[in-house]
Amino acid sequence: MLTFEESREALTQIADSLPVAIFNELNGGVLLLPDTITDENDLLILGQYNVDPLGFGRYVTIHYGSMQQAYGHLSRKDFEKELEDVLRHELIHHLESLAGDDSLEIKDAIEMERMLRFKRRRKN
Repeated sequence: MLTFEESREALTQIADSLPVAIFNELNGGVLLLPDTITDENDLLILGQYNVDPLGFGRYVTIHYGSMQQAYGHLSRKDFEKELEDVLRHELIHHLESLAGDDSLEIKDAIEMERMLRFKRRRKN
């Protein structure tokens, strides 16, 4: 299991390996937060793309506690791969937001509905 600091270092390396242009207008940067958060359906939120016109502007948050709960059992290499996948996913939200495209949001909503149907079936 990676510590918070090890995860922050890995996230920094992942971000540094991406083209600089991806980060245009991402004025709040990429933040690793220690928390574990869930949505209204108790599904873990691993990362978020945020647009705050009154304060930080545009930024990405990755939730370390949520990542650990979901992937803490994985090897370092596999955990870092999941971290990269979450960052890339949130950066796609950023780029689509700049382009006025909501394709990934639609795809996420479809996937969320699929997960909720699965969760409901498991309860019954």
